[in-house]
Amino acid sequence: MQKKEKSKLRLELPPALAQRWDLAFQSFRRRVASYDALPQLAFLGILSGLLTGAVILLFRLAIEWPLSYLLPDGNPEAFEGLSALLRVTLPLCGALTLALVLLRLGVQNRKVGVAHVMERLGYHQGYISLKSGLLQFFCGIMTIVSGQSAGREGPAVHLGATASSLLGQRMRLPNNSIRMLVGCGTAAAVSASFNTPIAGVIFAMEVVMLDYTINGFTPIILAAVTAAVVSQSVYGDDPAFIVPGFSLESLFELPYIVAAAILISLFSVLFVKVMTQTMTRVKAGIVWKLLLAGLITGTTALAFPEVMGIGYDTVNQSIAGTLPFLFLITIALMKLLVTATTIGLGMPSGIIGPTLFIGATLGGALGVLAQNLMPTLASEPGFYAVLGMGAMMGSVLQAPLAAIMAVIELTRNPNVILPTMLIIILSSLIASHYFKQRSVFLAILQLQGLDYKAEPLTMALRRISVGAIMERSIKRAKQQVSWAECQLILKEQPKWIVIEGEDKPRAVLPAADLARYLDENKPEEDFDPDAMTLDLLSIPAQRRDAASLHIQATLEEALQRFNDKGVEALYVERTSAPLIKPIIGVITRAEIDSFYRYKAK
Repeated sequence: MQKKEKSKLRLELPPALAQRWDLAFQSFRRRVASYDALPQLAFLGILSGLLTGAVILLFRLAIEWPLSYLLPDGNPEAFEGLSALLRVTLPLCGALTLALVLLRLGVQNRKVGVAHVMERLGYHQGYISLKSGLLQFFCGIMTIVSGQSAGREGPAVHLGATASSLLGQRMRLPNNSIRMLVGCGTAAAVSASFNTPIAGVIFAMEVVMLDYTINGFTPIILAAVTAAVVSQSVYGDDPAFIVPGFSLESLFELPYIVAAAILISLFSVLFVKVMTQTMTRVKAGIVWKLLLAGLITGTTALAFPEVMGIGYDTVNQSIAGTLPFLFLITIALMKLLVTATTIGLGMPSGIIGPTLFIGATLGGALGVLAQNLMPTLASEPGFYAVLGMGAMMGSVLQAPLAAIMAVIELTRNPNVILPTMLIIILSSLIASHYFKQRSVFLAILQLQGLDYKAEPLTMALRRISVGAIMERSIKRAKQQVSWAECQLILKEQPKWIVIEGEDKPRAVLPAADLARYLDENKPEEDFDPDAMTLDLLSIPAQRRDAASLHIQATLEEALQRFNDKGVEALYVERTSAPLIKPIIGVITRAEIDSFYRYKAK
């Protein structure tokens, strides 16, 4: 008996405290429904940064710990020290493991990476499932540990966005806040991975959110800073790459930098083209495609083991200027072809890391060439390696501002600002304008039949939840009501009356119209108000057909609901318990139009 009673013990708050806590959270949710609730959004940004920072630390540890045992000297970058047999079998075994896992999932459930985060933002209001995050965690570890040509930044963005999205879902926040939290998680993930908080903020706004607002910057900046602090507490303040104090030796180098921008833009176009063509043309099952991807990586690694893994050791060597020209240009091309092909075959690899590798080695090769062509004027090869990293990243991602900030934060050297801006802007412009290249993530979404929209109206409506502008002064009433009930309803001075049907509300009625009808149709003084009934669907009034909408919806979702249902009003519900959905407000299309015209701008 005593044992049975113990099993029922639970950690529950006292009823009064639980009710107060729930009321406080309702007030918090109501505030963050509006996009100008800066204190509340700032608090969410800090929470997102702490959570994402912890997740990224766990992710990095899960990668580095097995590699420290697998690779020579405990160096998690030393794939070059593996035997020829291991260089082939390791990627193949990793590809087979990934194939067997992904084979058990449907095509829609296999999606990972930055493109998937953008899809969830564009089509699902930023809702990302725990299952998706766990899959990305496993795939991110497996691709890097097994030596695939991959980066950890793309998986990190997915993990950060997932953690932050789940935080918002757990708190039952309105959808506009969940979208914002996805941006916070994205910025925090990039910040924790590279130790570049500013670049993380710009990447989140420029690549994923495609939206710049002052109110949006505040929580995202706090998330990036918080995640950087969490990362620095374990890995220190050192940047991801070792960059000496470079500077532009002569203004006569600028024409050469322009030529380098043209070449790098061609490499970026080639990268996206090879990847998309592979996706389009190779028709096979997931197992065969991933095995082919593993075989391509393994056989290439026989001659060029540098293509395996993240490759930041090779990036640092390129920046240090210790590698010869022919090796640099060859390894840049090999990394490009292997990465683009394997990702096109379905390998769930990160894209950002390989673009930095390709840019650094290609830039380093151009730096060696520059010193041979103009030995007294050219800057060091490592200077061009840094410029190449930024140019390749900016061109492939079509995110020039994020690339510029990444280079500035990585070098911590103001002397590189001018040439960095020049080469990144030119390479991005040439790729987008002359070759019509979109961001690699947008290209992936396009191949999936998705269009990631960023029109001003859409973005403005996504920032606000219906809870911020809906009319909360409402009363519910049956279709048949007595005269006395009408008077009681009007005594509370509601703006809308929700008319109930047999199974759900049928329409909403302006309370002013009911009051006018009662005033104009007063019966004899001796009538019985309880006996006289009215049909609220028959009296003269400007009723509006109505459909349901959840309180977490954004104004964009409300507008879509209007279009889908062909109604004139929406009654807003809140889930208080399973199958219990009290109506807490009414919103009309006119209120959305008025908000956008006079407030959203």
